[in-house]
Amino acid sequence: MPELPEVETTRRGIEPHIENNKVSKVILRRKTLRWPITPALSKDLPGETIQSVSRRGKYLLLATQKGCLLIHLGMSGSLRIVESSRAAAKHDHVDVVFANNKVLRYTDPRRFGCILWETEPIEAHPLLASLGPEPLEDNFHTDYLFKKSRRRNVAVKTFIMDSKVVVGVGNIYANESLFLAGISPKRSAGKISKPRYEKLVECIQQVLQQAIDVGGTTLKDFTGSDGEPGYFAQSLHVYGRRGEPCHGCNGTLKEIRQGQRSTVYCPQCQK
Repeated sequence: MPELPEVETTRRGIEPHIENNKVSKVILRRKTLRWPITPALSKDLPGETIQSVSRRGKYLLLATQKGCLLIHLGMSGSLRIVESSRAAAKHDHVDVVFANNKVLRYTDPRRFGCILWETEPIEAHPLLASLGPEPLEDNFHTDYLFKKSRRRNVAVKTFIMDSKVVVGVGNIYANESLFLAGISPKRSAGKISKPRYEKLVECIQQVLQQAIDVGGTTLKDFTGSDGEPGYFAQSLHVYGRRGEPCHGCNGTLKEIRQGQRSTVYCPQCQK
Protein backbone atom coordinates (compact mmCIF):
# COMPACT_ATOMS: atom_id res chain seq x y z
CA MET A 1 0.00 0.00 0.00
CA PRO A 2 1.39 3.47 -0.81
CA GLU A 3 2.33 5.19 2.44
CA LEU A 4 3.02 8.84 3.22
CA PRO A 5 6.46 9.02 1.52
CA GLU A 6 5.12 7.38 -1.66
CA VAL A 7 2.13 9.73 -1.71
CA GLU A 8 4.39 12.74 -1.14
CA THR A 9 6.65 11.52 -3.95
CA THR A 10 3.59 11.25 -6.19
CA ARG A 11 2.51 14.77 -5.22
CA ARG A 12 5.92 16.15 -6.10
CA GLY A 13 5.95 14.19 -9.35
CA ILE A 14 2.61 15.43 -10.70
CA GLU A 15 2.55 18.96 -9.28
CA PRO A 16 4.75 20.66 -11.93
CA HIS A 17 2.58 19.23 -14.72
CA ILE A 18 -0.89 20.14 -13.44
CA GLU A 19 -0.64 23.14 -11.10
CA ASN A 20 -2.00 26.32 -12.73
CA ASN A 21 -3.29 24.28 -15.69
CA LYS A 22 -6.92 24.18 -16.81
CA VAL A 23 -8.95 20.97 -16.97
CA SER A 24 -10.71 20.44 -20.29
CA LYS A 25 -12.57 17.20 -19.50
CA VAL A 26 -12.80 14.22 -17.18
CA ILE A 27 -13.08 10.65 -18.48
CA LEU A 28 -14.57 8.10 -16.09
CA ARG A 29 -14.16 4.50 -17.22
CA ARG A 30 -15.59 3.25 -13.94
CA LYS A 31 -18.25 4.76 -11.74
CA THR A 32 -17.04 3.12 -8.54
CA LEU A 33 -13.71 2.46 -6.85
CA ARG A 34 -13.76 1.86 -3.09
CA TRP A 35 -16.75 4.20 -3.08
CA PRO A 36 -18.71 5.72 -5.96
CA ILE A 37 -16.80 8.45 -7.78
CA THR A 38 -18.66 11.71 -7.19
CA PRO A 39 -21.04 11.98 -10.21
CA ALA A 40 -20.68 15.78 -10.38
CA LEU A 41 -16.96 15.47 -11.06
CA SER A 42 -17.35 15.19 -14.85
CA LYS A 43 -19.52 18.30 -14.92
CA ASP A 44 -17.90 20.52 -12.29
CA LEU A 45 -14.16 20.00 -12.82
CA PRO A 46 -13.85 20.83 -16.57
CA GLY A 47 -13.07 24.52 -16.99
CA GLU A 48 -11.45 24.74 -13.57
CA THR A 49 -7.76 25.47 -13.02
CA ILE A 50 -5.76 23.43 -10.52
CA GLN A 51 -4.63 26.05 -8.02
CA SER A 52 -2.63 23.79 -5.72
CA VAL A 53 -1.56 20.16 -5.28
CA SER A 54 -1.23 19.28 -1.60
CA ARG A 55 -1.33 16.26 0.67
CA ARG A 56 -3.08 15.45 3.96
CA GLY A 57 -1.91 12.13 5.34
CA LYS A 58 -2.24 9.68 2.45
CA TYR A 59 -4.79 11.84 0.61
CA LEU A 60 -3.86 14.02 -2.37
CA LEU A 61 -5.81 17.26 -2.65
CA LEU A 62 -6.15 19.06 -5.99
CA ALA A 63 -7.74 22.41 -5.21
CA THR A 64 -9.67 24.63 -7.64
CA GLN A 65 -11.76 27.74 -7.14
CA LYS A 66 -14.96 25.69 -7.27
CA GLY A 67 -13.94 22.70 -5.15
CA CYS A 68 -11.30 20.12 -4.33
CA LEU A 69 -10.51 16.74 -5.86
CA LEU A 70 -9.62 14.25 -3.12
CA ILE A 71 -7.62 11.18 -4.23
CA HIS A 72 -6.49 8.15 -2.25
CA LEU A 73 -4.30 5.55 -3.96
CA GLY A 74 -5.67 2.63 -1.95
CA MET A 75 -3.73 -0.64 -2.07
CA SER A 76 -2.45 -0.49 -5.63
CA GLY A 77 -3.27 2.89 -7.14
CA SER A 78 -0.92 5.25 -8.97
CA LEU A 79 -1.06 8.54 -10.84
CA ARG A 80 0.89 9.36 -13.97
CA ILE A 81 1.10 12.16 -16.50
CA VAL A 82 0.59 10.89 -20.06
CA GLU A 83 -0.17 12.37 -23.47
CA SER A 84 -3.83 12.45 -24.44
CA SER A 85 -3.01 10.26 -27.45
CA ARG A 86 -1.88 7.38 -25.25
CA ALA A 87 -4.49 4.61 -25.18
CA ALA A 88 -5.90 3.60 -21.82
CA ALA A 89 -5.00 0.18 -20.43
CA LYS A 90 -7.25 -2.23 -18.55
CA HIS A 91 -6.88 -0.66 -15.10
CA ASP A 92 -6.72 3.01 -16.17
CA HIS A 93 -9.99 4.06 -14.59
CA VAL A 94 -9.97 7.88 -14.62
CA ASP A 95 -8.38 10.55 -16.83
CA VAL A 96 -8.26 14.25 -15.97
CA VAL A 97 -7.48 15.85 -19.34
CA PHE A 98 -5.87 19.30 -19.41
CA ALA A 99 -6.08 22.02 -22.04
CA ASN A 100 -2.43 21.39 -22.99
CA ASN A 101 -3.33 17.76 -23.93
CA LYS A 102 -1.58 16.34 -20.87
CA VAL A 103 -3.56 13.75 -18.90
CA LEU A 104 -3.46 12.92 -15.22
CA ARG A 105 -4.26 9.19 -15.35
CA TYR A 106 -5.40 7.20 -12.33
CA THR A 107 -4.59 3.48 -12.44
CA ASP A 108 -5.79 1.02 -9.79
CA PRO A 109 -5.87 -2.75 -10.43
CA ARG A 110 -7.48 -3.58 -7.08
CA ARG A 111 -9.83 -0.56 -7.06
CA PHE A 112 -9.42 0.16 -3.33
CA GLY A 113 -8.60 3.82 -3.88
CA CYS A 114 -11.03 6.71 -4.07
CA ILE A 115 -11.66 9.82 -6.15
CA LEU A 116 -14.10 12.28 -4.60
CA TRP A 117 -15.12 15.82 -5.50
CA GLU A 118 -15.90 18.17 -2.61
CA THR A 119 -17.25 21.71 -2.85
CA GLU A 120 -17.42 22.33 0.93
CA PRO A 121 -14.27 23.20 2.95
CA ILE A 122 -12.04 20.18 2.42
CA GLU A 123 -10.66 20.14 5.97
CA ALA A 124 -14.17 19.32 7.23
CA HIS A 125 -14.52 16.25 4.99
CA PRO A 126 -15.25 13.12 7.07
CA LEU A 127 -12.11 11.40 5.72
CA LEU A 128 -9.90 14.26 6.91
CA ALA A 129 -11.60 15.88 9.89
CA SER A 130 -10.38 13.44 12.55
CA LEU A 131 -6.80 13.01 11.29
CA GLY A 132 -3.94 13.70 13.65
CA PRO A 133 -1.08 16.08 12.90
CA GLU A 134 1.39 15.64 10.07
CA PRO A 135 4.56 14.02 11.46
CA LEU A 136 6.91 16.49 9.74
CA GLU A 137 5.07 19.63 10.80
CA ASP A 138 5.55 21.73 13.93
CA ASN A 139 2.42 20.53 15.75
CA PHE A 140 3.84 17.00 16.01
CA HIS A 141 6.27 17.13 18.91
CA THR A 142 7.26 15.42 22.14
CA ASP A 143 4.76 17.19 24.41
CA TYR A 144 1.90 16.35 22.06
CA LEU A 145 2.74 12.65 21.67
CA PHE A 146 3.52 12.14 25.37
CA LYS A 147 0.24 13.77 26.45
CA LYS A 148 -1.70 11.77 23.87
CA SER A 149 -0.21 8.52 25.19
CA ARG A 150 -1.20 8.93 28.82
CA ARG A 151 -3.57 6.24 30.13
CA ARG A 152 -3.28 4.40 26.82
CA ASN A 153 -2.79 0.66 27.31
CA VAL A 154 -2.41 -0.14 23.61
CA ALA A 155 0.99 -1.27 22.33
CA VAL A 156 3.14 1.66 21.25
CA LYS A 157 3.44 0.40 17.67
CA THR A 158 -0.35 0.34 17.34
CA PHE A 159 -0.50 3.76 19.01
CA ILE A 160 1.82 5.52 16.53
CA MET A 161 0.08 3.85 13.57
CA ASP A 162 -3.28 5.34 14.61
CA SER A 163 -4.05 8.10 12.09
CA LYS A 164 -6.02 9.96 14.77
CA VAL A 165 -2.78 10.25 16.76
CA VAL A 166 -0.44 11.05 13.86
CA VAL A 167 -0.85 10.49 10.13
CA GLY A 168 1.46 8.58 7.85
CA VAL A 169 3.35 6.27 10.21
CA GLY A 170 2.65 3.07 8.29
CA ASN A 171 3.86 -0.40 9.20
CA ILE A 172 7.33 -0.13 7.66
CA TYR A 173 7.99 3.24 9.29
CA ALA A 174 6.64 2.19 12.69
CA ASN A 175 8.98 -0.85 12.70
CA GLU A 176 11.98 1.24 11.69
CA SER A 177 11.27 4.18 14.02
CA LEU A 178 10.84 1.99 17.09
CA PHE A 179 14.08 0.16 16.33
CA LEU A 180 16.04 3.40 15.99
CA ALA A 181 14.45 4.69 19.21
CA GLY A 182 15.30 1.45 21.05
CA ILE A 183 11.68 0.94 22.12
CA SER A 184 9.98 -2.46 22.10
CA PRO A 185 6.87 -2.45 19.87
CA LYS A 186 5.10 -4.41 22.59
CA ARG A 187 5.45 -1.77 25.31
CA SER A 188 2.28 -0.04 26.48
CA ALA A 189 2.09 3.48 25.04
CA GLY A 190 1.07 4.88 28.40
CA LYS A 191 4.10 3.48 30.22
CA ILE A 192 6.80 5.07 28.08
CA SER A 193 8.62 8.06 29.57
CA LYS A 194 8.73 11.53 28.06
CA PRO A 195 12.48 11.37 27.21
CA ARG A 196 11.85 8.15 25.29
CA TYR A 197 8.99 9.81 23.40
CA GLU A 198 11.35 12.64 22.54
CA LYS A 199 13.65 10.10 20.92
CA LEU A 200 10.74 8.37 19.19
CA VAL A 201 9.46 11.63 17.67
CA GLU A 202 12.96 12.34 16.38
CA CYS A 203 13.22 8.86 14.85
CA ILE A 204 9.76 8.98 13.22
CA GLN A 205 10.67 12.26 11.57
CA GLN A 206 14.09 10.99 10.54
CA VAL A 207 12.74 7.80 8.95
CA LEU A 208 9.94 9.54 7.07
CA GLN A 209 12.10 12.42 5.85
CA GLN A 210 14.77 10.00 4.67
CA ALA A 211 12.17 7.98 2.77
CA ILE A 212 10.83 11.13 1.12
CA ASP A 213 14.31 12.38 0.26
CA VAL A 214 15.37 9.05 -1.25
CA GLY A 215 12.05 8.86 -3.08
CA GLY A 216 12.74 12.18 -4.69
CA THR A 217 16.20 11.18 -5.86
CA THR A 218 15.12 7.80 -7.29
CA LEU A 219 11.92 9.03 -8.93
CA LYS A 220 11.84 7.56 -12.43
CA ASP A 221 9.38 9.56 -14.48
CA PHE A 222 5.77 10.49 -13.87
CA THR A 223 5.43 11.48 -17.54
CA GLY A 224 6.62 8.38 -19.35
CA SER A 225 5.48 4.83 -20.02
CA ASP A 226 8.12 3.07 -17.97
CA GLY A 227 5.74 1.29 -15.60
CA GLU A 228 5.10 2.19 -11.99
CA PRO A 229 6.70 5.27 -10.42
CA GLY A 230 10.06 4.57 -8.81
CA TYR A 231 9.16 5.83 -5.32
CA PHE A 232 12.18 4.90 -3.23
CA ALA A 233 14.42 2.11 -2.08
CA GLN A 234 15.52 2.07 1.53
CA SER A 235 18.06 0.16 3.53
CA LEU A 236 15.82 -1.24 6.25
CA HIS A 237 17.06 -2.12 9.72
CA VAL A 238 14.29 -4.52 10.78
CA TYR A 239 11.26 -4.60 8.47
CA GLY A 240 11.23 -7.77 6.38
CA ARG A 241 14.39 -9.08 8.08
CA ARG A 242 12.98 -11.75 10.41
CA GLY A 243 15.69 -14.18 11.54
CA GLU A 244 18.52 -12.01 10.23
CA PRO A 245 21.25 -10.42 12.37
CA CYS A 246 20.45 -7.15 14.12
CA HIS A 247 22.46 -4.21 12.79
CA GLY A 248 23.00 -3.07 16.37
CA CYS A 249 23.94 -6.13 18.42
CA ASN A 250 24.18 -8.92 15.82
CA GLY A 251 21.47 -10.84 17.66
CA THR A 252 18.59 -12.49 15.80
CA LEU A 253 15.61 -10.34 14.83
CA LYS A 254 12.23 -11.66 15.93
CA GLU A 255 8.84 -11.36 14.22
CA ILE A 256 5.43 -11.16 15.89
CA ARG A 257 1.96 -10.19 14.72
CA GLN A 258 0.31 -7.02 15.99
CA GLY A 259 -3.09 -6.02 14.68
CA GLN A 260 -2.75 -8.48 11.77
CA ARG A 261 0.50 -6.82 10.72
CA SER A 262 4.05 -8.07 10.81
CA THR A 263 6.32 -6.58 13.47
CA VAL A 264 10.05 -7.28 13.35
CA TYR A 265 12.24 -6.12 16.24
CA CYS A 266 15.36 -6.87 18.23
CA PRO A 267 14.60 -8.24 21.72
CA GLN A 268 18.06 -7.10 22.90
CA CYS A 269 18.18 -3.54 21.52
CA GLN A 270 14.51 -2.65 22.02
CA LYS A 271 13.18 -2.51 25.57
